[in-house]
Order: sequence, then structure tokens, then C-alpha cells
Amino acid sequence: MSPKELLTESRKMQETIVSYRRYLHSHPGTGFEIEDTLSFVKSKLTEMGYAPAKCGKAGLVACVGGKRKGRVFLLRADMDALPIAEQSGLDFAAENGRMHACGHDMHTAMLLGAARLLKQYEDKIEGTVKLMFQPAEEIFEGSHDMIQDGLLQNPAVDKALMIHVMAGMPLPPGSVIVASPGISAPGADIFEIKIQGKGVHGSMPNLGIDPLNAAAHILIALQEIQTRELALNEQAVLTIGTMNAGAAPNVIPDTVIMGGSIRTFDEETRTFIKQRLIEIAKGTAQTFRADAEVTFKSGCPTLTNDKELSVSILKYVRELLGPEKAFSIGELSSMEKEQKSSGSAGSEDFAYISQEVPSIMLALAAGQPEKGYIYPQHHPMVTFDEDALADGSAVYAYTALRWLEDNQKPLCKQ
Repeated sequence: MSPKELLTESRKMQETIVSYRRYLHSHPGTGFEIEDTLSFVKSKLTEMGYAPAKCGKAGLVACVGGKRKGRVFLLRADMDALPIAEQSGLDFAAENGRMHACGHDMHTAMLLGAARLLKQYEDKIEGTVKLMFQPAEEIFEGSHDMIQDGLLQNPAVDKALMIHVMAGMPLPPGSVIVASPGISAPGADIFEIKIQGKGVHGSMPNLGIDPLNAAAHILIALQEIQTRELALNEQAVLTIGTMNAGAAPNVIPDTVIMGGSIRTFDEETRTFIKQRLIEIAKGTAQTFRADAEVTFKSGCPTLTNDKELSVSILKYVRELLGPEKAFSIGELSSMEKEQKSSGSAGSEDFAYISQEVPSIMLALAAGQPEKGYIYPQHHPMVTFDEDALADGSAVYAYTALRWLEDNQKPLCKQ
């Protein structure tokens, strides 16, 4: 198998992979509620000759190879969408109030394309490739749920790889950026603050306890953690994204519900911020005669990239795509600065897998700003360049095949 041959075969499937992506895009589900997606992926894998098995609440696992004894390489694609009303204007836009605004439809379509490729080369696989189709990435629960249900066993996984498409990236579609060794995505915590007051008519605030007033002060006070309680090198972001209360303009409500997130690159900083969040919320609420309760909903640890994989996968991607479409983060220092200045620090629940087995994260360029792909992930108008799909499928398949080839288990001596 040559990289040129595999890439050519993948590009021949471009229309098929696009058709997968468009079906998935127009039938999005969120969290673990992804019935249409699950049924579609299962049916396509079965058509290819796989025997997909349920894993966790809504995940699927399928294996290819195994005819030659060897190691196990896991490829992951996430399948869930976001609770966003789509405004992309695409002919195949979703109409159910959910949207693949993070590109998970692209990931799933590419891994299905890789599944077709791997079946073609099954006799040449020096070991086993395990395909992971994961739900609930956006709520940081899917991979952990699948791990708990035996994802990394039977057969036991040796290494793992994920791809994430990136919109608004000034590189040709299908270009790949390989993460450097170490942490590439911060840990995350989603939280809710419930402020309990005492509702009353707006004309008599003295007879009630205004939870909105307390919430406003909590919102401002929380920002002091970053500006006054963390050192310059302790990177963190604390965001309040929702604040819900009341139904009438002339009534002070009983309660306010605030929702937010914390992103950190260090576990000690993560623990500190969570503790201070609780103390500030409760203390500030009490100052205004209200009560506050903090609940942490979900989260994930930091995503750590393996040094050996970082080096070898970059080598393989260059073999496949050429040096003009394969880069390391270090080689794109100007882009890295641009990403830092834009505050990009998205978390990724593939982190749970990276805590268990050596793993690597790849970014796949899927939309140049100069070609009109100007909206960021999670925006209701974001679009992705489908020209990246076939190359993405090839990257999935080739990296797994090459790593297994380079890391064959030695024959046992008789």
C-alpha cells in the first residue's frame, strides 16, 4: 500500500463521503439523543461488512483487521450536535432546532469513509483498527461513558487518534496540523449557580430579597478570580453564559439560575477556581440577603498528546499529503499567536481517552476565510468546506495503518 494509492482511493469516494455528511448534517441530535445518526452510522457500517457493537448509552464500536496479530489503534469521531437553531442557509440545513455547528458531522462522515478504505486494505492491516463513534462530546460525557462500558478493552487499545475540523483556518482544505507533545486542550467544568431570593411586586422591593441584584454582583465578583487571584502564568477562563430569571418586568423573581464554564490547563488551578467560585457565590449572595447554591454539572480533564505519536503521526501525514499540507503546531507559530489572541481554548472530552492510553489530536483545515468561511465553530451561521472530507478520511486510515506497520509485535520464540 502506497500513500498515493490510498489517497487516490479516498478521493474517488468524495461524493459518497459528502452524501454521508449531508445526511448527518440535516438529521442532528444532541447529547445521547442521536437516534437518527446512530441508525445511519450503524446501517452504513453493516453495509460495509462490519459488525458494529453498541458501547455505552449511544456509542458504536467496530473493528477491522485482526487477521494478522498485532497492536490496536483507535480512531475516534464524535457524532453529537449543538442545541442551536441553524442559520447557515445551506440547502441541507437542519430544521429541528439543533445544528452541527462544531463539525461533528464532518468527523463522522470522514470516519465512515475511513472505514470503507480500511475494509479495502483489511488483509494488509498489521493488527487491528478500532473505530469509535461517540455521542455527547459537547457535554463532556460521551467518551467517559464509553470507557466505562469497555471501549478500551476487548481488544485492548494501544494508541488513539482524533481529528477535529477547523473553520476559518487560512490553509487549503484538508491540511493537517499535528499537536505538539503535552497539553493541547484545557480541562473544563460546567457549573450552575442558583440564587434564592424572595419574590415580590416591583413597587415594593423592600419587602422582598432581589436575587437578580445578587446575581449581578456575583457575575462581576467572579471576574476578580482571574485578575487578582491567579498568577500571570496560570492560564484560565471563567465564563458566565446564561442568566435566567423572572417572567414579568414589574415583578422581582424568587430565583435566578446562572450557568457557566471554567477552562484551565492545570489541575491545581482548576481546583482553586472551583473552590473560590463556591465561596464568592455564597458570600456575595449572603451580602444581599440571598442564598446561593453551586452545582458542577459535567467536565473533562486536560487533553495530553503523546510525544512518540506527535512525531510519528506528523511523519505519516507528510507521507500522505506532502509537506505543503502537513504541519506541526511549532511550524505555524504565526497561526498559533493568532489563535491565542482570539482566545481559542476549547475543551475536548477525548481527554478522557488521553488519560488512559497514549493519544494524539489532529486539526484539519476545513474553511479558508478568504473563501467566505468566516464564522467560528458554534456559530449558527458557520459552514465547513467539504473539499476537506476525502483527505480527512485518508488521514484517519493511513495514520492507523502506518503506525501498526511500524509497531508490529515481535514474533514469539519457540
